[in-house]
Amino acid sequence: MISALLLLAGAAPFPISHSPFPVQDTTRGKAVYVKWCAGCHGDGGAGDGAAAAHMLPRPRNFTGAIYKIRTTASGQLPTDADLMRAIDEGLPGSAMPAWKGRLSDAERRDVVAYIKTFSSFFADTSQHVAALKFSGEPSGATGATALKTGRQFYDSIGCRKCHGDQGRGEGPSAPTLKDDAGFPIFAADLHQSWRFRGGGSAMEIYHRLRTGLDGTPMPSFSDLIDQKFLTDEQLWRLAQYVRSLSPPEPPEVRDVIHAPQIVGPTPVSPDDSTWARVGRYWFPLVGQVVRKGRWFAPAVTGVWVQGVHDGRTLALRVSWDDRTQSPDSAWRPFEQRVLETVAGDDSGPPKAEPWPDQLAVQFPRRLPESPAGMERPYFLMGSETDPVYQWRWTSSPRKSVAGLARGIDRFDTLPGAVAAQASFDHGEWRLVFTRALATPDTANEVQLAAGRAIPVAFFGWDGSSGEHGSRMAVSTWYFLALDRPTPPGVFISPVLAMLVTLGLGLVVVRRAQRRATARAGRQR
Repeated sequence: MISALLLLAGAAPFPISHSPFPVQDTTRGKAVYVKWCAGCHGDGGAGDGAAAAHMLPRPRNFTGAIYKIRTTASGQLPTDADLMRAIDEGLPGSAMPAWKGRLSDAERRDVVAYIKTFSSFFADTSQHVAALKFSGEPSGATGATALKTGRQFYDSIGCRKCHGDQGRGEGPSAPTLKDDAGFPIFAADLHQSWRFRGGGSAMEIYHRLRTGLDGTPMPSFSDLIDQKFLTDEQLWRLAQYVRSLSPPEPPEVRDVIHAPQIVGPTPVSPDDSTWARVGRYWFPLVGQVVRKGRWFAPAVTGVWVQGVHDGRTLALRVSWDDRTQSPDSAWRPFEQRVLETVAGDDSGPPKAEPWPDQLAVQFPRRLPESPAGMERPYFLMGSETDPVYQWRWTSSPRKSVAGLARGIDRFDTLPGAVAAQASFDHGEWRLVFTRALATPDTANEVQLAAGRAIPVAFFGWDGSSGEHGSRMAVSTWYFLALDRPTPPGVFISPVLAMLVTLGLGLVVVRRAQRRATARAGRQR
């Protein structure tokens, strides 16, 4: 029996897999790839699928086996677990979605095996693919000392050259950046960790600092540890500092902006101290792809919105990250490269122009007759028959106007201008619109009423990315609610009810005690 088993073993040895996953089938993997991946990455895996020309960053070219997000050292192949993680979780901030909930475990394993067939490097048996050994996160991540150390190394190793002094991707080298394929590339906005390709935790940021992002200008800093320029703990402090620039949690998209009523005049300056005491709301923006010329790579990815009113006037503060105050001649060559890289459906070849930055806030022209009615005009700037009321602001010349939009191509200015003040600081615009709640022009200007759900939408343009006209970022409809002050009775009534209940309870207890005392006297 034993000799027979040995004979079988010698005749047909079992294959030894170097992958942590079960046996993978490249034939089945090809079927998955052709159906779900080839549209972006191309039939031959060169990152040249039909949709690729509309994307920035471009889809991965698998033939060169150069991967940004890995747990291996710079210049090395990724592990199968690295590839699987990118497929499972997607790559935030790019067009690569998460596939874990859409494809089965077997399908994802098989497509990993097929992707590796595009490059001969994976078949090279002399390659020893192994993940780096990462240390654990030191304590004190959010302490002042840790963050101060992190900031010191942020400056000393040159992070600010690309990412900027405040980390919004506005450094002096930012307009010159390109990847190894020659495509323009944005330095990461470190204030939006939820868009980091490899994850936004301090641990994941530390991993990127150790591995680098191959194929991009972002290097590995492991060699600085080897050269004893900094210690592993100091690199951790840098990761913790970078993480501290973003909110503790990714922003939750909510449907309603609550604008409380305040005592005193509404703030007109975007840097007024009032805004530090008011809740802010995040709204994502996406590229306008409905009308020509479509725009698939918007630079403005979202806006933060706050609002207050005093019963007579509304102040609405909108802030967003923008790497440059447009127009900016230093960014003109970068703008041209973006326009040449991202395909559009314009009639002629794109040309960089000194476009300004712009923002628009949109409302219906009138609120529904019934507060319960939620019918809204077409979100993309209304239509000829059902226009929308908009506030528009531009950075150059610095001005704001109010008017009616009857589609993308038509905007009729109204005489009642909305007031606005704006400030730009290290890659962030802060803008405050102010307008009376009620205006004389009830036919064209929305009348803002407390206690009503007021539909609102947002549009953004980054001039230094070539955005103007229909090349813009858009949101869907959300709602603005002008909150009423809480009546004093809401607080007084519960207190009075509690006191009455307590008083009645004391009366009942006192009577019960008297009866008990009387009974005891009779028994004696």
